[in-house]
Amino acid sequence: MNSRKTRFALAAAIAAAILGYKALQSKPGDADAAPAAGASAPVAAAKPVMLGTIPFTPCTLSSPMSKDSLEALCGTYAVPEDRTHPAARKITLNLAWLQPTANGEQQPDPVFFLAGGPGQSAVDTFPAMDPVFKEVRKHRSVILVDQRGTGHSNLLSCKPSKDDDDADTSPAAMQAQAAACAAELSKKADLRFYTTTDAVADLDAVRQAIGAKQINLVGVSYGTRVAQQYAMRHPQATRSIVLDSPVPNKLGLGNIFARNLDDALTLQFGLCSKDPACRGALGDPRAELDVLLTTLRAHPAQVQYRDATSGEMKQGTLRAETVAGLVRMYAYMPLAAGLLPKLIHEANAGRYENLMALARMLTDGMQDAMAMGMQLSVVCSEDADSMVARAEDAGTVLGNAMPSGMAAMCKAWPKGRVPADFNQPLATPVPALVLAGEFDPVTPPRYGREIVQHLPNGRLFVLRGQGHAVLGAGCMPKLLAQFIEHADAKALDGTCLDKLGYPAPFVSFNGAAP
Repeated sequence: MNSRKTRFALAAAIAAAILGYKALQSKPGDADAAPAAGASAPVAAAKPVMLGTIPFTPCTLSSPMSKDSLEALCGTYAVPEDRTHPAARKITLNLAWLQPTANGEQQPDPVFFLAGGPGQSAVDTFPAMDPVFKEVRKHRSVILVDQRGTGHSNLLSCKPSKDDDDADTSPAAMQAQAAACAAELSKKADLRFYTTTDAVADLDAVRQAIGAKQINLVGVSYGTRVAQQYAMRHPQATRSIVLDSPVPNKLGLGNIFARNLDDALTLQFGLCSKDPACRGALGDPRAELDVLLTTLRAHPAQVQYRDATSGEMKQGTLRAETVAGLVRMYAYMPLAAGLLPKLIHEANAGRYENLMALARMLTDGMQDAMAMGMQLSVVCSEDADSMVARAEDAGTVLGNAMPSGMAAMCKAWPKGRVPADFNQPLATPVPALVLAGEFDPVTPPRYGREIVQHLPNGRLFVLRGQGHAVLGAGCMPKLLAQFIEHADAKALDGTCLDKLGYPAPFVSFNGAAP
């Protein structure tokens, strides 16, 4: 693997540590490129439809993970890049408006969907999420705003070069790559002004422009930080908030990954350990994983494998950090994680090809899944103090590679200012629905519990056996619609969630034991 691709793959993995596998559902396109899958395509010229002072025209939204295209109205709205100098450079925010689908009374308070990352496009992400909002959309509009630096809102994304040499993922190499990326992007952006705080100001500017007195915020993963910050800054404009897989305001993102992943793996691998057929066939998954990582740290394996996209036979190097990254990403999806014990057991028998093929497919898919420049502007400004190596993480699957790599990149990245109370818990009477997956490897249920302690009208649901991003699990879409309709989380009857079960671990590549 070429060195710059490797460094960017690790950087993409860092970004995905908050968003998780949902990053693979859309890939932000080049801001100057023609619309493609995952972007909005204009429909034949039509008379604009006004929403407040913003004109919208018909368009079609699509997503690689959505089988159907989505009819919408698309528009733009210009905001100052630096609000202290409003006459200087402007950012054109990319917007989409999904109108209510049912006839009859339409509610005046729209839903704003906030994507994860940081670095993902809300416009590109939503088509795959649209079925979750089927009931919500009957009588309410959904507004999508590509956060500044993502999608088609002055995309901040650096592409790796194509040169081939020995892989180097050292902190020094990652710092150099970040410096080069910052220098390139600084030609079109002041990277200090792409923080969460700037995005919150953009959201409220759009709210005012469309003429909405109040809005409902639905945030997923990093989007929950945006939602909490908005509700803190604009409480009167916030009718309700939904926080799916939330990050507490006071939490720095620098060193949350290693321990949270190990805790989730204990739960997920425990499904195999408690299953006699799985344990008999595959042993103790965590012990097997430790053996594999130790082996690969000492002797990375040269592997012949079949490329999952092209079907061609290729050769690559399987390293311990490659396996650790694959394990982490699969842990976001407990159903897929059920395959990990089998894959690890096969690799310990010298059969590496399946792990290699999956790892390369994951790496290639993540190359463009995040706007890395925007991601660095956010985390380097808001979370730099938490990017420290910890002795207690040294023996985990991930170790301290992520905080060390993030700290190195942030040394080279321009940093913006954050408000003095940025890390204060959100304490508001605004109705709040908080969701967490029992097996979430990055935003575990204890984060949700911490958040609702400060929300007198908040309620937490922990979804059994689920991972990261749970809005679509079981009957959750029905509960979401009820909450948005009545703005009362405590009145929800969540007994339908009791039907959620645990995924059965794979004993063979054919599936679980009969």
